[in-house]
Amino acid sequence: MPAEGQAGAAPRRSGLKNPEAAVRGLGAGTLALEAIVLLLAIQPIRILGGDLRGWQIGLVIGLAVVAALLAGCMRRPWGWGTGTALQVALLAGGLVVHWSITALGVMFGLAWAYATYVRRSILG
Repeated sequence: MPAEGQAGAAPRRSGLKNPEAAVRGLGAGTLALEAIVLLLAIQPIRILGGDLRGWQIGLVIGLAVVAALLAGCMRRPWGWGTGTALQVALLAGGLVVHWSITALGVMFGLAWAYATYVRRSILG
């Protein structure tokens, strides 16, 4: 029987009944939670002294809507790449909105990096 790293070796099984669906669920859950947190972050920023203008609130709402829509598109081949682009956009958007949005971008960027790591380790 060949070793796992050699040619002809059987693919490593994850133990999940449907690993693709499990990984999609992880990505979709991360994005859905991100959308909710972004929407809930608007009012605390305003209360704590963030002088948010209409376009800045619109930007945060737009990022939340994109995250929610993308959560439903995780079975598409471009879903994971677009999710990564969303994390970059959140970091950049935080620079023009408020520093706390950048902090959320860092936290959800780390969560997204972990989700992609899990995806890579399960699906190969």
